Formats: sequence, structure tokens, C-alpha cells
Amino acid sequence: MEKRTNTAVWSDKYQRWQINVQRDGRRRSFYSSTPGRKGQREANAKADAWLVDGVDNTQTRVSSLYADFLRSLQESTGRSHWRSVESRYKNHIEPIIGHKRIDRITENDLQSIINKAYSQHNLAQKTLCSLRADLSAFLKYCRRAKVTTLVPEGLTIPAGAKRPEKRIIQPHDLIKLFNCDTTIYRGQRVPEPYIHAFRFEVLTGFRPGEINGLEWDDIVGTDVHLKRAKNVHGEITQGKNQNAVRRHTMSPLAAAEIEAQRQLTGDRTSVFDISCLHTYYNHWTRYLAANGMEHTAPYELRHTFVSIAKQLPEGLVKSLVGHSQSMDTFGVYGHEIDGEANDTAQRVNDLFTGILQSKT
Repeated sequence: MEKRTNTAVWSDKYQRWQINVQRDGRRRSFYSSTPGRKGQREANAKADAWLVDGVDNTQTRVSSLYADFLRSLQESTGRSHWRSVESRYKNHIEPIIGHKRIDRITENDLQSIINKAYSQHNLAQKTLCSLRADLSAFLKYCRRAKVTTLVPEGLTIPAGAKRPEKRIIQPHDLIKLFNCDTTIYRGQRVPEPYIHAFRFEVLTGFRPGEINGLEWDDIVGTDVHLKRAKNVHGEITQGKNQNAVRRHTMSPLAAAEIEAQRQLTGDRTSVFDISCLHTYYNHWTRYLAANGMEHTAPYELRHTFVSIAKQLPEGLVKSLVGHSQSMDTFGVYGHEIDGEANDTAQRVNDLFTGILQSKT
């Protein structure tokens, strides 16, 4: 590893600091137009970065590097993820730093992106957190590419950022869900083809993508082995995070919905035979309107499950919905809590039964 033995000197002719260094037989010059000792330190820091960390091509524009970053995401992640990252870049990052050179980017520039996304666009806390994660991932990509050494450690979310209000299905609508199998289509009252999927989602806390990706081979007895999810683009993934792969023991109510669904699609690969998640969302919205229920999003069926199951120990609920940091795959999960799985399923069942029976 090379070390600098000289220092930058001021050039009256060009009105800048300049330092010449050499590494592995290659000579480079680094400059700073900032007057005073601050400029000398800047030029020296650029030389040190090249000598010690191998940082090069520091004058590349952010827009060019971000295009490379997005291409790497396209090769390694699903369409839903990289399209969201791309959208946040075009709306909030590019207008502020897209034209800048990577060596001119500071942590203040990155914090300004977050602050303006909040103050000018009123983004919710969750979206701001995603924007912060994008910036951190981009800088990590740039460090690997040896074009910067910047590590943005202090990026914060404005304290006033709102948390999106999460709605759930209230008991009176939950009773309707379990007592009405029909919807209205083209002015006619007809059977709702995804009724068992709706009920199963609220009884298990599965994500819509997990419901969409469920296959009959994943169900063995009362156990559901969650191995995959299918997103809005029809892409198969392993789920939202590493804890999404898990084993879930069905409650009697959930098992009953699966058996009812087996009569409809038991001869197919997919359990609920959902054509795409957009169709699933549309069916759910139409079902709510047809039965006089308050509007909620399909994902809020999951929130409903967690709200009802919160009477259980937190560790049990986290493992059921795939949030536990201590769980690995469904194989480990099944081995570690086999004795508790059936008891947990029954306790979940009792919570839902208590709501459904108390209002009938």
C-alpha cells in the first residue's frame, strides 16, 4: 500500500492546489481550487484516497454512476424493487445531485435530498426510510467501484415525518367476511372466486404475494411451508426478507378454508389460482363495496391478523408473520418449536372464533 510523502502546492498560474503522486508505476495529479489550507487538504485527501483505497475516476457524474447502479439491481433483484429505486431516484435524487461529480458529494448533500423529499413532497416516514436506504446502497456500490470513500453514517429522517395510518378490518366487517361468499359483478350477485384467499390471508397474516405464490405441494397436513412469493409483476421471489421462508401451522379455521379451496382448485398447481395481484386487489375492492364494508387494502388483512393476535406473546406473532430475527428457514423453525406450533394455532383460532361468535 503506497503512502504519500509530499504535499500539494499552490499554482499561481492556474489558481489551484496540485499534488503529483505515483502508485504501481502509474502517475496521477490531483487538484483543488479552494483557496487556503482547506484546498491543500482537499487535494491531499484525493491523493490519499487514490493511494490508500485505490479510489479512481472520482470526477464521474452521479447520473452515470446511478445508471450503472440501477443496472446492477436489475440483474440481482426483482422488477418491483428496482423500479421503486429508479422512481425515487428520478423524483428526488437526480434533480439535486444527478449533475454533480461523485467526489463533490457530501453527507450534507444526501441529507438535503431527504429533507426536501419531506418538506416539498410530504413523503411519509416509510418512503423516506426507503430513500435513505437507496442512498446508502448507492454509496456502497460506489465504494466497491473505487470512486469514493464516503460512508453516510448520520442520515436522519425528519422528526415530523408522518407514519402512514394502518387500517384493519373491524369486527363487524370481519363477521361479514366470514358469512358472505358473494360479490356484485356487472350488476349481478355472484360467488366471489377469491373468498377463501381473503379469509385465509386474515387468518394467517400471510402477505398477498405469499398467498399468490402458495402451491398445493407446500401444504402438508396442517402445515404450510412458505417457500416463495409472487409479486405484482408475476415474478417468483423467496419473499420480502430472509424470515419470509417459514413454516406455519394452520388454525382449524384456516385449515377449513384450505379444504374448501381444495374443492375448487385441488387439481391445479396454485392453491388460489390468482391470475395476478392486480386482479386480486380489484376483486377485494369490489367485494368490500358489494357488501357494505369499509375500504381497506389487501395488505391490511395482514395488519388485521397482527392486531387480533397481539394478545399472544410477541415472539409467537413475529414467527407467524415472518418478522423474527432469530428464525432462519422453515426447517429450523419447525425443529425448534414443533411442540408449540399446534398450541399456537389453536390459540389463534380461539381469538378469531371469539370475535366471530360474539357478534353472530
